[in-house]
Amino acid sequence: MRLNLPNALTWLRILAIPLVVIVFYLPVPWARPAAGLLFALAGISDYFDGYLARRLGQTSNFGAFLDPVADKLIVSAALVLLVQARAGDVAYNIHFDLGRDPSITLAIVAAVIIGREITVSALREWMSQIGQRSHVAVSFFGKWKTTSQIIGISLMLYRERVLGFGIYALGEVMLYLAAGLTIWSMIDYLRAAWPVIRSSD
Repeated sequence: MRLNLPNALTWLRILAIPLVVIVFYLPVPWARPAAGLLFALAGISDYFDGYLARRLGQTSNFGAFLDPVADKLIVSAALVLLVQARAGDVAYNIHFDLGRDPSITLAIVAAVIIGREITVSALREWMSQIGQRSHVAVSFFGKWKTTSQIIGISLMLYRERVLGFGIYALGEVMLYLAAGLTIWSMIDYLRAAWPVIRSSD
């Protein structure tokens, strides 16, 4: 549990969660863009803490535990914010670029993503207990899922147009892509773990 640079970045990502929430609800015009930028910075830190841990030889069991926990916490919090905000926008007849009311769709996507994280986390914990953790190491699809999530959520939190372009709609597309990758990667993990599951009591 020693506080090295990679672990410090991970802790900062956790501490950014209440900051993103507070900024998101500030009664100022720049609240949503600021929340989106803060989330994007937290997402970028996810890459650097892992890279620095390997580069500096500061990998640890605690860091390996804390990093995915931080990711899941901040993504889940941001998804809750987006679902709540979208439901409020629909209630007040505020429509964005897609010209429709995707609050239910967004809620389903959020539930899929959060449900997948819980399922895969439980699977990894169980596989670790029986010494088979390597079967469910982070996959190619998992990395692309994380990247799509960070980009999509950041753009949706930001919400405002940039140079006349509606980035909220692009963020939705990226989040739906992330949801598809989420399901695919979960199937990939379950398929890799299935021989162990079948052979266990």
